[in-house]
Amino acid sequence: MKALLTGLLLAVSWPAAAALNVFACEPEWAALAREVGGDKVSAVSATTAFQDPHHVEARPSLIARMRNADLVVCSGSELEVGWLPLLFTQSGNGRVQPGSPGYLEASRYVLRLEVPRVIDRSMGDVHPGGNPHIHTDPRNIAKVAAVLAERLAQIDAANAATYRSRAQAFDKRWQEAIVRWEQQARRLRGVPVVAHHKDFSYLIDWLGMREVGDLEPKPGIPPSTSHLAELVEQMNRSPAKMIVYSSYSDPKASQFLSQRTGIPRVMLPFTVGGSDRANDLFGYFDDLIARLLGPLQ
Repeated sequence: MKALLTGLLLAVSWPAAAALNVFACEPEWAALAREVGGDKVSAVSATTAFQDPHHVEARPSLIARMRNADLVVCSGSELEVGWLPLLFTQSGNGRVQPGSPGYLEASRYVLRLEVPRVIDRSMGDVHPGGNPHIHTDPRNIAKVAAVLAERLAQIDAANAATYRSRAQAFDKRWQEAIVRWEQQARRLRGVPVVAHHKDFSYLIDWLGMREVGDLEPKPGIPPSTSHLAELVEQMNRSPAKMIVYSSYSDPKASQFLSQRTGIPRVMLPFTVGGSDRANDLFGYFDDLIARLLGPLQ
């Protein structure tokens, strides 16, 4: 009788179906964790599609979420260098510190673009490890999904088979979607674009588009009047087909250039949640392709 009572108390204290807590630095990784983990995980994102992930306040609410996390998934490549270290320190959660199984840096598992040969302050906000915005190429999402499934299986061995099975099913659907997106986007190959920031470099590279101008004179440096004037002259000589900017960018610079050149502006959701259609990873890329094709109709 005593053994039975003890067993019942343990069952109440430690529910077998307790979800693994995943703390994602960006919405795309929270969305991916839900795809791979299903109801075995509870995933939250520290940021939204309307926030610049370079600049985030390490709020007490984020520290509390980090403290309870079983796995932290971030883009890495120093994207979160201004705020993530403080969360690690203040949370005191040894399970998720860098170097432990509870921390996954997504950009480590893909080929990074724009890796600088030298670094100095005159170059602007350049990341030593390369461009961290890897999620705008769906092929990178597939690579990270495979790593994420194995990491979840390592942390939560009891549900390892579920994570691997869900990852395989996701990959099948994802690869089919990539084929569809690439077919839809064939008209974008070689199309010249002006970008606000380097946050869509992987998307532009994947689709074979050509970035012929930047609204920022240097990465992370706000557009100046003189730089925009030079860009207007350049576009009048050899116009791009569109000006792309993200859901978190200040739209004034793209509006200025568009008004003076007649080049259409295209707002691209930076990540999942950046538009009504981009409510998951599949909807995100559906929306990106549709918005980019708009000016070519």
